[in-house]
Amino acid sequence: MPELTEDATFRDEDWYAEDLADRHFVNCSFHRVDLTEATSRGAVFEGCTFGDVAFNVSRHTDSAFTRCVFTRCNLFEAEFTGCKLVGSTFDRCDLRPLTVAGGDWSFLTLAGGDLRGARFTGVRMRETDLSGADLTGAVLTGCDLSDAQWRGARLSGVDLRASDLTGLDPTTVHRAETVIDMMQAATIARALGFDIRD
Repeated sequence: MPELTEDATFRDEDWYAEDLADRHFVNCSFHRVDLTEATSRGAVFEGCTFGDVAFNVSRHTDSAFTRCVFTRCNLFEAEFTGCKLVGSTFDRCDLRPLTVAGGDWSFLTLAGGDLRGARFTGVRMRETDLSGADLTGAVLTGCDLSDAQWRGARLSGVDLRASDLTGLDPTTVHRAETVIDMMQAATIARALGFDIRD
């Protein structure tokens, strides 16, 4: 059975390179905890808060951070593979350069986030709030971005190929040199009221 920790507070602790495999935290608070180069496989964080936590160069695989709040955290070169972050919020975090492969990041709040150069591949991101986020030069390929909130987002040079862009209104985003495929182009054209014919 996973090791369960509930309603605990961790403050000013050094968890450098900690192995968090199969740990289970519920309603816990982490303040100024150093998780640099930490790893987690199968770990679960439910309803936890992270304040000024360093996730630098940390690696997370098949782990869950559901309904968590991240405030002023540093995720420099952090990697998430097959992780679930449904319903979580990132506020004033350093998210560059973030790498995410697979997993479920739906109903997530990344509004106003600096995601320049981030890589999201094959990620479920339904109804994720990306409004005002800076995604310049980022890669979001093969992602389910249906009904995501985009208003004011910077998509300059972003690669969005093979992603579901249902709900994207291109008139509300900065879109210079944004890369999409032919099928996406047709979907967006129809959303704008164009009648596409051969």
